[in-house]
Amino acid sequence: MNTLNLNGKVAFINGGSRGIGAATARRLASEGATVAIGFSASAIAAEALVAEIEARGGKAVAIKADASDPVALTRAIDSVADRFGRLDILVNSAGVLLLGPVDQFSLDDFDKTVAVNVRGVFVASKAAAAHMMEGGRIINIGSTNAERMPFAGGAVYAMSKSALTGLVKGMARDLGPRGITVNNVSPGPIDTDMNPASTDFASALHGLMALPRHGKADEVAGMVAYLASAESAFVTGADLLIDGGFAA
Repeated sequence: MNTLNLNGKVAFINGGSRGIGAATARRLASEGATVAIGFSASAIAAEALVAEIEARGGKAVAIKADASDPVALTRAIDSVADRFGRLDILVNSAGVLLLGPVDQFSLDDFDKTVAVNVRGVFVASKAAAAHMMEGGRIINIGSTNAERMPFAGGAVYAMSKSALTGLVKGMARDLGPRGITVNNVSPGPIDTDMNPASTDFASALHGLMALPRHGKADEVAGMVAYLASAESAFVTGADLLIDGGFAA
């Protein structure tokens, strides 16, 4: 690939050890960025990913960062900026998917969803923005379910991803005068541990789509890489669907 020049850039990928986050780490590293892979519990996976990226000639480090802990998350982002002398790109990929009908959904699960999927994005963005110069990029992994929730049990998850739309539009206004862009990438069904392509549920999802298949994490990473690059300098406050027509 190597079509988008990120040489000299430093990226922090929260939730970067698995799935879309890991694919994004690989892609940004292949474009020349130094990537800090934030993880909560998957230390082994994060270190393995660092070794993989370094074996390919890239630069990467693993940083423990719990998206539900604002102090720890801020400290992790500050440490990356201090270590490398800059921070150019933040990718908010950490997320939880807790499903259940609203009359049975626990308040603890509601609070956990909001803490990771919404508050964690705000905390990380605030911490990262403090270190960014002109050309900074904040990119959130949202969900097409913010646009369409065609099955029962997803109300709270959809709400959490819908919240990012408003947050992005507001932050784009706040940070635009500094030359920092803020955007959402909103995938549909993507073949990851969270949503594997080989289940009966996956087959049902394909029937709702214009392209009847799961997407690949690498496809989402390609859109993130575009938003991280100079080519996207005039894109901000956007919610970009990559969902195979799920919401069409």
